[in-house]
Amino acid sequence: MRIVVDFDLCESNAVCMGIAPEVFEVRDDDFLYILDENPPESLRAKVEEAVQRCPKQAIALVED
Repeated sequence: MRIVVDFDLCESNAVCMGIAPEVFEVRDDDFLYILDENPPESLRAKVEEAVQRCPKQAIALVED
């Protein structure tokens, strides 16, 4: 799986970071960073929840 973020939609509100801090990080510059674009299968549930709970629907999960 691969994480794709539409940075034009993203508001960097850190909901995803709260759910999956191993994968997403909002830094002091108020931008979202993807720490692992291809997270391990063990994080799938967290990543799927982050995708679903994103207020702007800016995150997508793509199957490779």
